[in-house]
Amino acid sequence: MRHLRRSAVAVVATALTLALAACAGSTDDDAATPEPGSTESDGTTFPVTIESALGEAVIEQKPERVVTLGWGADDIALSLGTVPVGIEADTWGGDEDGYHPWFREAIEERDAELPEAIAAYPLDVDAIVALEPDLVLAPQSGLEQDVFDQLSEVVPVVAYPKEAWQTTIEEQVEIIATALGVPEQAEPLLQTRQDAIDEAALANPELAGISFAYVYAGTPGSLDVYLPGDPRVDLLTDLGLELAPSVADLKPSPNTFTSSLGLENADQLDDVQLLFTWFGDEAEQAATEAQPLFAQIPAFAAGAYVPMLDRSLGMAVTTATPLSLPWALDAYLPLITAGAEKV
Repeated sequence: MRHLRRSAVAVVATALTLALAACAGSTDDDAATPEPGSTESDGTTFPVTIESALGEAVIEQKPERVVTLGWGADDIALSLGTVPVGIEADTWGGDEDGYHPWFREAIEERDAELPEAIAAYPLDVDAIVALEPDLVLAPQSGLEQDVFDQLSEVVPVVAYPKEAWQTTIEEQVEIIATALGVPEQAEPLLQTRQDAIDEAALANPELAGISFAYVYAGTPGSLDVYLPGDPRVDLLTDLGLELAPSVADLKPSPNTFTSSLGLENADQLDDVQLLFTWFGDEAEQAATEAQPLFAQIPAFAAGAYVPMLDRSLGMAVTTATPLSLPWALDAYLPLITAGAEKV
């Protein structure tokens, strides 16, 4: 496992170093500012127009001051060579200052300045505007129409292409690379991420073919199932596990990215060999596991069960970005393989 972590981190670190080195050669004072419609050195022609579910963003020239909102955009922008001036603070899975540990580490390794951590609930629009951004990236977020409209009056805003919180990692990388004027970097970055996952799968062949479900039952009586397209689910299938037939064809509940099965239907999970879930704290875990219907799920009863209590690790696999994934694999894989031993 230590070898796996070192290899994955080395590959990603090399890619990030090259990308950041490329953008470090110019400053705001000496960088040439292209005219709208001009061609950048990377071959991208501005302006670039990006459509989203909330409206279009017209990016007139290569962005220099970028604010990221929601999940993952901060990691992806950094991986593509842009250090954001502001990011959405994560008060749940971040540190005391609202930064994810892998993001802070990547910034500090490069002697870059940490971006402003912006309050999200409610979103501090004034703090965003005060940073004088020339682009706001929010492709994996719950950005609302009124906030999009308000921000769009002063800065281009790239929102999600279809539904809130339902943008795949592939779409996120492609959208952000296009917005930053480096579309040719999207595929290599995604391939670097996939290489780390493939190496993990090869190192753990015993996971292949095990049926699983990823659920949340932290609210009494509830049982929500995560579906294909969610990074947590897609990461597990990439590692060789297979989504159980009982949940593979479920449809998302309105305005959510899960299917609300309800704890009364927990017997539908009888074909699940390995059960995944997360909790906000130990009290929530104890209350959930004490519910008789949850306790009767065969995978849980057999101990083939992977609960997630570490909030930072939970966010790392939830975003599953090229930056967070190598950080997460070292801790996550032992949890998975321990549960798989009980199958």
